[in-house]
Amino acid sequence: MKQNNLKSWYKSGAPGVWMSGGAVAIAVIMTLGLLTVIAIRGLGHFWPADVIEADYRIPGQEARVMLGEVVQIEEVPRARLAAAGMPVATEGGEFMTRELLKVGNRELFGADFSWVVGEWLSDARAPAEITVLERREWGNFYGYVVDVREGGEVVAEGDAAWMELQARIERVEELHTQLVRLEKKEIGRINHGMERLRLAQRKLQLENRLTAEAQAGLDAERAQLDADYAKLEARMVELYSAVNRDSVTLRASDGRETTVALGKVVRAYRPNAMGPLDKMGFYGAKLWEFVSDEPREANTEGGIFPAIFGTVLMVLIMAVIVTPFGVVAAVYLREYAKQGPLTRIIRIAVNNLAGVPSIVYGVFGLGFFVYVLGGSIDSLFFPESAPAPTFGTPGLMWASLTLAILTLPVVIVATEEGLARIPRAVREGSLALGATKAETLWKVVIPMASPAMMTGLILAVARAAGEVAPLMLVGVVKLAPSLPLNGNYPYLHLDQKIMHLGFHIYDVGFQSPNVEAARPLVYATALLLVVVIALLNLTAVYIRNHLREKYKALDH
Repeated sequence: MKQNNLKSWYKSGAPGVWMSGGAVAIAVIMTLGLLTVIAIRGLGHFWPADVIEADYRIPGQEARVMLGEVVQIEEVPRARLAAAGMPVATEGGEFMTRELLKVGNRELFGADFSWVVGEWLSDARAPAEITVLERREWGNFYGYVVDVREGGEVVAEGDAAWMELQARIERVEELHTQLVRLEKKEIGRINHGMERLRLAQRKLQLENRLTAEAQAGLDAERAQLDADYAKLEARMVELYSAVNRDSVTLRASDGRETTVALGKVVRAYRPNAMGPLDKMGFYGAKLWEFVSDEPREANTEGGIFPAIFGTVLMVLIMAVIVTPFGVVAAVYLREYAKQGPLTRIIRIAVNNLAGVPSIVYGVFGLGFFVYVLGGSIDSLFFPESAPAPTFGTPGLMWASLTLAILTLPVVIVATEEGLARIPRAVREGSLALGATKAETLWKVVIPMASPAMMTGLILAVARAAGEVAPLMLVGVVKLAPSLPLNGNYPYLHLDQKIMHLGFHIYDVGFQSPNVEAARPLVYATALLLVVVIALLNLTAVYIRNHLREKYKALDH
Protein backbone atom coordinates (compact mmCIF):
# COMPACT_ATOMS: atom_id res chain seq x y z
CA MET A 1 0.00 0.00 0.00
CA LYS A 2 2.82 2.38 0.94
CA GLN A 3 4.62 1.54 -2.29
CA ASN A 4 1.55 2.37 -4.35
CA ASN A 5 1.12 5.68 -2.51
CA LEU A 6 4.77 6.50 -3.14
CA LYS A 7 4.41 5.76 -6.85
CA SER A 8 1.30 7.90 -7.04
CA TRP A 9 3.14 10.70 -5.28
CA TYR A 10 5.99 10.51 -7.80
CA LYS A 11 3.60 10.37 -10.76
CA SER A 12 1.69 13.44 -9.48
CA GLY A 13 4.79 15.57 -10.05
CA ALA A 14 4.95 16.72 -6.43
CA PRO A 15 8.70 15.89 -6.08
CA GLY A 16 9.50 18.16 -8.98
CA VAL A 17 7.43 20.95 -7.45
CA TRP A 18 9.20 20.60 -4.11
CA MET A 19 12.64 20.46 -5.75
CA SER A 20 11.89 23.52 -7.87
CA GLY A 21 10.52 25.43 -4.87
CA GLY A 22 13.53 24.44 -2.77
CA ALA A 23 15.94 25.55 -5.49
CA VAL A 24 14.18 28.90 -5.78
CA ALA A 25 14.22 29.34 -2.00
CA ILE A 26 17.95 28.54 -1.83
CA ALA A 27 18.67 30.99 -4.67
CA VAL A 28 16.66 33.74 -2.94
CA ILE A 29 18.37 33.09 0.40
CA MET A 30 21.83 33.15 -1.21
CA THR A 31 21.02 36.38 -3.06
CA LEU A 32 19.69 38.09 0.04
CA GLY A 33 22.67 36.82 2.04
CA LEU A 34 25.10 38.20 -0.54
CA LEU A 35 23.36 41.58 -0.57
CA THR A 36 23.35 41.63 3.22
CA VAL A 37 27.09 40.99 3.42
CA ILE A 38 27.74 43.68 0.81
CA ALA A 39 25.49 46.15 2.62
CA ILE A 40 27.06 45.53 6.04
CA ARG A 41 30.63 45.80 4.79
CA GLY A 42 29.93 48.75 2.52
CA LEU A 43 27.51 50.89 4.50
CA GLY A 44 29.31 50.29 7.78
CA HIS A 45 32.28 52.21 6.41
CA PHE A 46 30.44 55.53 6.80
CA TRP A 47 29.67 55.10 10.50
CA PRO A 48 31.95 57.28 12.71
CA ALA A 49 33.83 54.58 14.63
CA ASP A 50 35.39 55.39 18.01
CA VAL A 51 39.11 56.17 18.02
CA ILE A 52 41.16 54.38 20.65
CA GLU A 53 44.42 55.41 22.25
CA ALA A 54 46.55 52.63 23.74
CA ASP A 55 50.10 51.86 24.80
CA TYR A 56 51.83 49.45 22.41
CA ARG A 57 54.76 47.58 23.84
CA ILE A 58 56.71 45.19 21.64
CA PRO A 59 58.82 42.82 23.81
CA GLY A 60 62.33 44.19 24.14
CA GLN A 61 61.35 47.67 22.88
CA GLU A 62 60.17 50.87 24.48
CA ALA A 63 56.41 51.39 24.63
CA ARG A 64 54.79 53.87 22.26
CA VAL A 65 51.30 55.32 21.99
CA MET A 66 49.00 54.12 19.18
CA LEU A 67 46.02 56.15 18.04
CA GLY A 68 43.44 55.03 15.49
CA GLU A 69 40.26 53.18 14.54
CA VAL A 70 40.04 49.40 14.92
CA VAL A 71 39.13 48.19 11.43
CA GLN A 72 39.64 44.44 11.67
CA ILE A 73 40.45 41.84 14.32
CA GLU A 74 41.62 38.33 13.50
CA GLU A 75 43.41 35.41 15.09
CA VAL A 76 46.69 34.22 13.56
CA PRO A 77 48.95 31.31 14.50
CA ARG A 78 51.72 32.23 16.89
CA ALA A 79 54.19 30.46 14.59
CA ARG A 80 53.18 32.73 11.70
CA LEU A 81 54.05 35.86 13.68
CA ALA A 82 57.35 34.30 14.72
CA ALA A 83 58.15 33.44 11.10
CA ALA A 84 57.53 37.09 10.21
CA GLY A 85 60.39 38.07 12.55
CA MET A 86 58.26 39.35 15.43
CA PRO A 87 59.54 38.67 19.00
CA VAL A 88 56.78 36.24 19.94
CA ALA A 89 57.26 34.04 22.98
CA THR A 90 57.14 30.31 22.32
CA GLU A 91 54.96 29.59 25.34
CA GLY A 92 51.30 30.44 25.38
CA GLY A 93 48.33 29.57 23.22
CA GLU A 94 48.49 28.49 19.62
CA PHE A 95 46.89 31.70 18.35
CA MET A 96 47.41 35.40 18.97
CA THR A 97 45.19 38.35 18.10
CA ARG A 98 46.12 40.70 15.29
CA GLU A 99 44.35 44.04 14.88
CA LEU A 100 44.29 46.40 11.90
CA LEU A 101 44.31 50.03 12.99
CA LYS A 102 43.55 52.98 10.76
CA VAL A 103 46.16 55.39 12.13
CA GLY A 104 46.03 58.01 9.35
CA ASN A 105 48.69 60.76 9.50
CA ARG A 106 50.26 59.50 6.29
CA GLU A 107 52.85 62.28 6.15
CA LEU A 108 54.15 61.21 9.57
CA PHE A 109 53.82 57.41 9.53
CA GLY A 110 53.99 56.65 5.80
CA ALA A 111 50.79 54.56 5.69
CA ASP A 112 47.15 54.94 6.73
CA PHE A 113 46.88 51.45 8.25
CA SER A 114 49.03 49.44 10.64
CA TRP A 115 48.79 45.85 11.89
CA VAL A 116 49.46 45.41 15.61
CA VAL A 117 49.42 42.44 17.98
CA GLY A 118 46.42 42.76 20.28
CA GLU A 119 48.18 41.20 23.27
CA TRP A 120 50.81 43.94 23.17
CA LEU A 121 48.23 46.71 23.45
CA SER A 122 47.46 47.90 26.97
CA ASP A 123 45.58 50.66 28.75
CA ALA A 124 43.15 51.21 25.85
CA ARG A 125 41.14 54.40 26.25
CA ALA A 126 38.88 56.64 24.17
CA PRO A 127 39.41 60.31 25.13
CA ALA A 128 36.64 62.61 23.96
CA GLU A 129 39.19 65.19 22.79
CA ILE A 130 40.60 63.00 20.00
CA THR A 131 39.94 64.84 16.73
CA VAL A 132 39.66 63.40 13.24
CA LEU A 133 40.40 65.65 10.29
CA GLU A 134 39.01 64.39 7.00
CA ARG A 135 41.19 65.97 4.34
CA ARG A 136 40.92 66.41 0.59
CA GLU A 137 44.42 64.96 0.24
CA TRP A 138 46.57 62.60 2.32
CA GLY A 139 43.66 60.89 4.05
CA ASN A 140 42.61 61.39 7.67
CA PHE A 141 44.64 62.97 10.45
CA TYR A 142 44.16 61.74 14.03
CA GLY A 143 45.34 63.79 16.99
CA TYR A 144 44.57 66.51 19.51
CA VAL A 145 43.81 70.12 18.54
CA VAL A 146 46.54 72.45 19.80
CA ASP A 147 45.49 75.78 18.30
CA VAL A 148 43.76 77.51 15.38
CA ARG A 149 45.61 80.12 13.37
CA GLU A 150 44.73 82.91 10.96
CA GLY A 151 47.54 84.00 8.67
CA GLY A 152 50.01 82.20 10.92
CA GLU A 153 48.85 83.98 14.10
CA VAL A 154 47.18 81.98 16.87
CA VAL A 155 43.54 83.01 17.35
CA ALA A 156 42.36 80.21 19.65
CA GLU A 157 43.92 77.41 21.66
CA GLY A 158 42.97 74.94 24.34
CA ASP A 159 39.24 74.31 24.84
CA ALA A 160 38.22 77.31 22.70
CA ALA A 161 40.13 75.99 19.68
CA TRP A 162 37.53 73.30 18.87
CA MET A 163 34.58 75.71 18.49
CA GLU A 164 36.73 78.14 16.53
CA LEU A 165 37.85 75.28 14.26
CA GLN A 166 34.25 74.31 13.45
CA ALA A 167 33.27 77.89 12.62
CA ARG A 168 36.25 78.38 10.32
CA ILE A 169 35.75 75.04 8.55
CA GLU A 170 32.18 76.10 7.79
CA ARG A 171 33.49 79.36 6.35
CA VAL A 172 36.12 77.56 4.26
CA GLU A 173 33.51 75.11 2.94
CA GLU A 174 31.38 77.97 1.63
CA LEU A 175 34.42 79.52 -0.05
CA HIS A 176 35.42 76.16 -1.53
CA THR A 177 31.93 75.74 -2.99
CA GLN A 178 32.24 79.15 -4.67
CA LEU A 179 35.70 78.21 -5.94
CA VAL A 180 34.50 74.93 -7.47
CA ARG A 181 31.57 76.68 -9.13
CA LEU A 182 33.91 79.33 -10.51
CA GLU A 183 36.41 76.81 -11.88
CA LYS A 184 33.93 74.36 -13.36
CA LYS A 185 31.13 76.56 -14.64
CA GLU A 186 32.46 80.05 -15.31
CA ILE A 187 36.03 79.27 -16.32
CA GLY A 188 34.83 76.08 -18.03
CA ARG A 189 32.46 78.19 -20.11
CA ILE A 190 35.28 80.53 -21.13
CA ASN A 191 37.61 77.66 -22.00
CA HIS A 192 34.86 76.12 -24.11
CA GLY A 193 34.35 79.44 -25.88
CA MET A 194 38.08 79.86 -26.58
CA GLU A 195 38.26 76.38 -28.04
CA ARG A 196 35.20 77.09 -30.18
CA LEU A 197 36.85 80.23 -31.57
CA ARG A 198 40.07 78.37 -32.29
CA LEU A 199 38.24 75.69 -34.22
CA ALA A 200 36.16 78.28 -36.08
CA GLN A 201 39.32 80.12 -37.15
CA ARG A 202 40.98 76.89 -38.24
CA LYS A 203 37.90 75.90 -40.26
CA LEU A 204 37.86 79.24 -42.06
CA GLN A 205 41.55 78.80 -42.86
CA LEU A 206 40.99 75.35 -44.35
CA GLU A 207 38.13 76.68 -46.46
CA ASN A 208 40.10 79.80 -47.51
CA ARG A 209 37.37 82.02 -46.05
CA LEU A 210 39.38 83.72 -43.30
CA THR A 211 38.91 87.30 -44.39
CA ALA A 212 40.03 90.35 -42.45
CA GLU A 213 36.45 90.98 -41.42
CA ALA A 214 36.00 87.42 -40.12
CA GLN A 215 39.34 87.60 -38.29
CA ALA A 216 38.30 90.87 -36.68
CA GLY A 217 35.06 89.32 -35.46
CA LEU A 218 36.91 86.35 -33.98
CA ASP A 219 39.46 88.64 -32.32
CA ALA A 220 36.69 90.75 -30.78
CA GLU A 221 35.01 87.66 -29.28
CA ARG A 222 38.38 86.38 -28.03
CA ALA A 223 39.17 89.74 -26.44
CA GLN A 224 35.85 89.71 -24.63
CA LEU A 225 36.53 86.19 -23.35
CA ASP A 226 40.03 87.22 -22.25
CA ALA A 227 38.59 90.17 -20.33
CA ASP A 228 36.02 87.92 -18.64
CA TYR A 229 38.75 85.43 -17.77
CA ALA A 230 40.94 88.14 -16.23
CA LYS A 231 38.09 89.09 -13.89
CA LEU A 232 37.45 85.47 -12.97
CA GLU A 233 41.15 84.84 -12.44
CA ALA A 234 41.39 87.73 -10.03
CA ARG A 235 38.35 86.41 -8.17
CA MET A 236 39.86 82.92 -8.12
CA VAL A 237 43.15 84.18 -6.66
CA GLU A 238 41.18 86.04 -4.01
CA LEU A 239 39.21 82.90 -3.12
CA TYR A 240 42.35 80.75 -2.96
CA SER A 241 43.93 83.26 -0.61
CA ALA A 242 40.82 83.29 1.60
CA VAL A 243 40.54 79.50 1.60
CA ASN A 244 44.15 78.98 2.66
CA ARG A 245 44.16 81.78 5.24
CA ASP A 246 43.29 79.63 8.25
CA SER A 247 45.06 76.57 9.63
CA VAL A 248 44.92 74.21 12.59
CA THR A 249 47.77 72.66 14.57
CA LEU A 250 47.34 69.11 15.85
CA ARG A 251 49.47 66.89 18.04
CA ALA A 252 49.85 63.30 16.85
CA SER A 253 50.13 60.21 19.04
CA ASP A 254 53.94 60.39 19.05
CA GLY A 255 53.93 64.01 20.24
CA ARG A 256 54.82 65.60 16.91
CA GLU A 257 52.79 68.65 15.92
CA THR A 258 51.55 69.28 12.39
CA THR A 259 49.89 72.35 10.89
CA VAL A 260 47.14 71.66 8.35
CA ALA A 261 45.63 74.36 6.13
CA LEU A 262 41.84 74.37 6.48
CA GLY A 263 41.52 74.66 2.72
CA LYS A 264 42.54 70.99 2.61
CA VAL A 265 40.02 69.91 5.27
CA VAL A 266 36.56 68.55 4.46
CA ARG A 267 35.34 68.17 8.04
CA ALA A 268 36.57 67.78 11.61
CA TYR A 269 34.79 65.65 14.18
CA ARG A 270 35.30 63.97 17.53
CA PRO A 271 33.72 60.49 17.26
CA ASN A 272 34.35 59.59 20.91
CA ALA A 273 32.31 62.60 22.04
CA MET A 274 29.37 61.89 19.71
CA GLY A 275 26.07 60.54 20.95
CA PRO A 276 23.86 58.14 18.94
CA LEU A 277 21.89 60.96 17.31
CA ASP A 278 25.09 62.83 16.39
CA LYS A 279 26.52 59.69 14.83
CA MET A 280 23.33 59.06 12.86
CA GLY A 281 23.44 62.62 11.51
CA PHE A 282 27.08 62.20 10.58
CA TYR A 283 26.27 58.86 8.93
CA GLY A 284 23.52 60.44 6.82
CA ALA A 285 25.84 63.25 5.74
CA LYS A 286 28.53 60.76 4.68
CA LEU A 287 26.04 58.68 2.72
CA TRP A 288 24.77 61.78 0.92
CA GLU A 289 28.34 62.80 0.15
CA PHE A 290 28.98 59.33 -1.26
CA VAL A 291 26.14 59.53 -3.79
CA SER A 292 26.35 63.27 -4.60
CA ASP A 293 30.02 64.28 -4.53
CA GLU A 294 33.04 63.71 -6.76
CA PRO A 295 35.77 61.19 -5.95
CA ARG A 296 39.12 62.17 -4.49
CA GLU A 297 42.26 60.47 -3.18
CA ALA A 298 42.57 58.10 -6.18
CA ASN A 299 38.83 57.27 -5.90
CA THR A 300 39.21 55.99 -2.31
CA GLU A 301 37.51 59.01 -0.71
CA GLY A 302 34.62 61.32 -1.52
CA GLY A 303 31.66 60.35 -3.67
CA ILE A 304 30.87 58.60 -6.93
CA PHE A 305 28.23 60.84 -8.49
CA PRO A 306 30.03 61.09 -11.89
CA ALA A 307 30.03 57.28 -12.08
CA ILE A 308 26.31 57.11 -11.22
CA PHE A 309 25.49 59.79 -13.78
CA GLY A 310 27.63 58.17 -16.48
CA THR A 311 26.11 54.72 -15.88
CA VAL A 312 22.50 55.92 -16.02
CA LEU A 313 23.04 58.21 -19.02
CA MET A 314 24.85 55.52 -21.00
CA VAL A 315 22.13 52.94 -20.29
CA LEU A 316 19.38 55.40 -21.30
CA ILE A 317 21.12 56.23 -24.59
CA MET A 318 21.67 52.51 -25.17
CA ALA A 319 17.97 51.84 -24.58
CA VAL A 320 16.95 54.59 -27.03
CA ILE A 321 19.22 53.03 -29.68
CA VAL A 322 18.58 49.31 -29.15
CA THR A 323 14.78 49.39 -28.80
CA PRO A 324 13.82 50.61 -32.30
CA PHE A 325 16.49 48.51 -34.01
CA GLY A 326 15.52 45.38 -32.08
CA VAL A 327 11.80 45.89 -32.66
CA VAL A 328 12.20 46.56 -36.38
CA ALA A 329 14.42 43.50 -36.81
CA ALA A 330 11.96 41.29 -34.91
CA VAL A 331 8.97 42.63 -36.88
CA TYR A 332 10.72 41.91 -40.16
CA LEU A 333 11.72 38.37 -39.15
CA ARG A 334 8.25 37.51 -37.80
CA GLU A 335 5.87 39.46 -40.08
CA TYR A 336 7.59 40.07 -43.42
CA ALA A 337 10.48 37.66 -43.98
CA LYS A 338 9.74 34.43 -45.82
CA GLN A 339 9.92 31.61 -43.28
CA GLY A 340 12.57 29.43 -44.88
CA PRO A 341 16.12 28.18 -44.32
CA LEU A 342 17.65 31.66 -44.58
CA THR A 343 15.35 33.07 -41.89
CA ARG A 344 16.12 30.11 -39.63
CA ILE A 345 19.85 30.70 -40.12
CA ILE A 346 19.39 34.37 -39.21
CA ARG A 347 17.53 33.39 -36.04
CA ILE A 348 20.28 30.95 -35.09
CA ALA A 349 22.87 33.67 -35.69
CA VAL A 350 20.92 36.11 -33.47
CA ASN A 351 20.71 33.53 -30.70
CA ASN A 352 24.43 32.81 -30.99
CA LEU A 353 25.26 36.52 -30.78
CA ALA A 354 23.72 36.55 -27.30
CA GLY A 355 26.45 34.17 -26.15
CA VAL A 356 29.45 36.02 -27.60
CA PRO A 357 31.83 37.23 -24.84
CA SER A 358 31.37 40.91 -24.11
CA ILE A 359 35.05 41.74 -24.63
CA VAL A 360 34.63 40.73 -28.29
CA TYR A 361 31.99 43.44 -28.63
CA GLY A 362 34.43 45.85 -27.02
CA VAL A 363 37.12 45.04 -29.59
CA PHE A 364 34.56 45.39 -32.37
CA GLY A 365 33.41 48.74 -30.99
CA LEU A 366 36.97 50.01 -30.76
CA GLY A 367 37.88 48.87 -34.26
CA PHE A 368 34.69 49.77 -36.13
CA PHE A 369 32.89 52.48 -34.17
CA VAL A 370 35.88 54.40 -32.86
CA TYR A 371 38.53 54.02 -35.55
CA VAL A 372 36.47 53.49 -38.72
CA LEU A 373 33.18 55.29 -38.09
CA GLY A 374 34.57 57.91 -35.69
CA GLY A 375 37.60 58.56 -37.86
CA SER A 376 35.37 59.03 -40.90
CA ILE A 377 33.12 61.46 -39.02
CA ASP A 378 36.19 63.46 -37.97
CA SER A 379 37.54 63.68 -41.51
CA LEU A 380 34.14 64.70 -42.92
CA PHE A 381 32.76 67.06 -40.29
CA PHE A 382 35.62 68.03 -37.95
CA PRO A 383 38.73 68.55 -40.12
CA GLU A 384 39.60 71.67 -38.15
CA SER A 385 40.22 69.57 -35.02
CA ALA A 386 42.91 67.42 -36.64
CA PRO A 387 45.15 65.87 -35.53
CA ALA A 388 43.23 65.80 -32.22
CA PRO A 389 40.25 63.42 -32.62
CA THR A 390 36.68 64.42 -31.87
CA PHE A 391 34.66 61.24 -32.45
CA GLY A 392 37.66 59.15 -33.47
CA THR A 393 38.38 58.40 -29.83
CA PRO A 394 36.48 56.41 -27.19
CA GLY A 395 33.50 58.28 -25.76
CA LEU A 396 29.90 58.15 -24.54
CA MET A 397 28.39 57.58 -28.00
CA TRP A 398 30.58 54.59 -28.83
CA ALA A 399 30.12 53.06 -25.38
CA SER A 400 26.33 53.28 -25.78
CA LEU A 401 26.42 51.88 -29.32
CA THR A 402 28.63 48.99 -28.25
CA LEU A 403 26.22 48.09 -25.47
CA ALA A 404 23.33 48.41 -27.94
CA ILE A 405 24.95 45.87 -30.26
CA LEU A 406 25.68 43.63 -27.26
CA THR A 407 22.06 43.61 -26.05
CA LEU A 408 20.36 43.67 -29.47
CA PRO A 409 19.83 39.86 -29.63
CA VAL A 410 17.96 39.92 -26.31
CA VAL A 411 15.50 42.55 -27.55
CA ILE A 412 14.99 40.77 -30.88
CA VAL A 413 14.26 37.39 -29.29
CA ALA A 414 11.89 38.82 -26.66
CA THR A 415 10.00 40.90 -29.24
CA GLU A 416 9.67 37.95 -31.62
CA GLU A 417 8.20 35.82 -28.85
CA GLY A 418 5.73 38.58 -28.05
CA LEU A 419 4.68 38.88 -31.68
CA ALA A 420 4.27 35.11 -31.95
CA ARG A 421 1.80 35.12 -29.03
CA ILE A 422 -0.59 37.55 -30.74
CA PRO A 423 -3.57 35.45 -31.96
CA ARG A 424 -3.96 35.15 -35.72
CA ALA A 425 -7.63 36.07 -35.34
CA VAL A 426 -6.66 39.56 -34.21
CA ARG A 427 -4.73 40.15 -37.42
CA GLU A 428 -7.51 38.70 -39.58
CA GLY A 429 -10.16 40.76 -37.80
CA SER A 430 -8.25 43.96 -38.42
CA LEU A 431 -7.74 43.12 -42.09
CA ALA A 432 -11.42 42.23 -42.42
CA LEU A 433 -12.37 45.68 -41.16
CA GLY A 434 -10.42 47.24 -44.02
CA ALA A 435 -7.06 47.99 -42.35
CA THR A 436 -3.91 47.44 -44.35
CA LYS A 437 -1.20 45.07 -43.17
CA ALA A 438 0.99 48.00 -42.09
CA GLU A 439 -1.89 49.60 -40.14
CA THR A 440 -2.67 46.27 -38.50
CA LEU A 441 0.95 45.84 -37.56
CA TRP A 442 1.64 49.31 -36.11
CA LYS A 443 -1.76 50.01 -34.53
CA VAL A 444 -2.79 46.57 -33.27
CA VAL A 445 -0.03 43.95 -33.22
CA ILE A 446 2.91 45.98 -31.94
CA PRO A 447 0.94 47.68 -29.12
CA MET A 448 -0.23 44.26 -27.94
CA ALA A 449 3.37 42.97 -28.08
CA SER A 450 4.76 46.00 -26.24
CA PRO A 451 4.95 44.18 -22.85
CA ALA A 452 7.25 41.61 -24.45
CA MET A 453 9.35 44.41 -25.90
CA MET A 454 9.66 45.92 -22.44
CA THR A 455 10.70 42.51 -21.09
CA GLY A 456 13.50 42.45 -23.65
CA LEU A 457 14.48 45.98 -22.67
CA ILE A 458 14.55 44.99 -18.98
CA LEU A 459 16.92 42.12 -19.74
CA ALA A 460 19.04 44.41 -21.91
CA VAL A 461 19.31 47.07 -19.19
CA ALA A 462 20.18 44.47 -16.56
CA ARG A 463 23.04 43.14 -18.66
CA ALA A 464 24.30 46.45 -20.02
CA ALA A 465 24.44 48.28 -16.68
CA GLY A 466 26.83 45.71 -15.20
CA GLU A 467 29.19 45.31 -18.15
CA VAL A 468 32.78 46.41 -17.67
CA ALA A 469 35.12 44.66 -20.11
CA PRO A 470 33.89 46.26 -23.40
CA LEU A 471 33.53 49.70 -21.82
CA MET A 472 37.21 49.80 -20.89
CA LEU A 473 37.93 49.96 -24.63
CA VAL A 474 35.21 52.31 -25.89
CA GLY A 475 34.79 55.24 -23.55
CA VAL A 476 34.95 54.59 -19.79
CA VAL A 477 37.89 55.95 -17.80
CA LYS A 478 39.15 56.01 -14.22
CA LEU A 479 38.35 59.66 -13.54
CA ALA A 480 36.16 62.05 -15.51
CA PRO A 481 34.63 64.49 -13.01
CA SER A 482 33.34 66.72 -15.80
CA LEU A 483 29.86 65.48 -16.70
CA PRO A 484 28.93 64.93 -20.39
CA LEU A 485 25.75 66.96 -19.83
CA ASN A 486 26.34 70.64 -19.03
CA GLY A 487 25.44 74.18 -20.05
CA ASN A 488 27.91 74.42 -22.94
CA TYR A 489 26.64 73.88 -26.48
CA PRO A 490 25.68 71.25 -27.67
CA TYR A 491 24.86 70.48 -24.00
CA LEU A 492 25.04 66.69 -24.42
CA HIS A 493 28.65 65.88 -25.33
CA LEU A 494 28.54 62.43 -26.89
CA ASP A 495 32.27 62.51 -27.65
CA GLN A 496 33.24 62.91 -23.99
CA LYS A 497 34.59 60.06 -21.87
CA ILE A 498 32.59 59.01 -18.81
CA MET A 499 32.88 57.17 -15.52
CA HIS A 500 30.96 53.94 -14.84
CA LEU A 501 30.04 52.17 -11.61
CA GLY A 502 31.25 48.78 -12.82
CA PHE A 503 34.61 50.10 -13.94
CA HIS A 504 34.84 52.14 -10.73
CA ILE A 505 34.51 48.91 -8.73
CA TYR A 506 37.27 47.30 -10.79
CA ASP A 507 39.55 50.31 -10.48
CA VAL A 508 39.08 50.81 -6.74
CA GLY A 509 39.26 47.09 -5.97
CA PHE A 510 42.24 46.11 -8.11
CA GLN A 511 44.12 49.26 -9.13
CA SER A 512 44.06 51.32 -5.95
CA PRO A 513 47.43 52.00 -4.24
CA ASN A 514 45.66 52.04 -0.85
CA VAL A 515 43.98 48.63 -0.68
CA GLU A 516 42.70 48.80 2.89
CA ALA A 517 41.05 52.18 2.35
CA ALA A 518 39.51 51.05 -0.94
CA ARG A 519 38.01 47.74 0.25
CA PRO A 520 34.85 49.11 1.95
CA LEU A 521 34.18 51.40 -1.01
CA VAL A 522 34.17 48.37 -3.32
CA TYR A 523 31.30 46.90 -1.29
CA ALA A 524 29.45 50.22 -1.10
CA THR A 525 29.78 50.86 -4.85
CA ALA A 526 28.71 47.30 -5.66
CA LEU A 527 25.59 47.75 -3.54
CA LEU A 528 24.85 51.06 -5.25
CA LEU A 529 25.26 49.44 -8.69
CA VAL A 530 22.71 46.79 -7.71
CA VAL A 531 20.35 49.54 -6.52
CA VAL A 532 20.75 51.53 -9.76
CA ILE A 533 20.07 48.43 -11.88
CA ALA A 534 17.06 47.57 -9.72
CA LEU A 535 15.62 51.09 -10.09
CA LEU A 536 16.10 51.05 -13.87
CA ASN A 537 14.47 47.64 -14.08
CA LEU A 538 11.60 48.58 -11.78
CA THR A 539 10.89 51.59 -13.97
CA ALA A 540 10.74 49.35 -17.04
CA VAL A 541 8.61 46.79 -15.16
CA TYR A 542 6.15 49.52 -14.20
CA ILE A 543 5.85 50.63 -17.84
CA ARG A 544 5.45 47.01 -18.96
CA ASN A 545 2.70 46.32 -16.45
CA HIS A 546 0.91 49.50 -17.46
CA LEU A 547 1.03 48.45 -21.13
CA ARG A 548 -0.09 44.93 -20.24
CA GLU A 549 -3.15 46.25 -18.41
CA LYS A 550 -3.91 48.67 -21.22
CA TYR A 551 -3.98 46.01 -23.94
CA LYS A 552 -5.29 43.10 -21.85
CA ALA A 553 -8.78 43.48 -23.26
CA LEU A 554 -7.50 42.87 -26.78
CA ASP A 555 -6.22 39.42 -25.78
CA HIS A 556 -9.74 38.10 -25.22
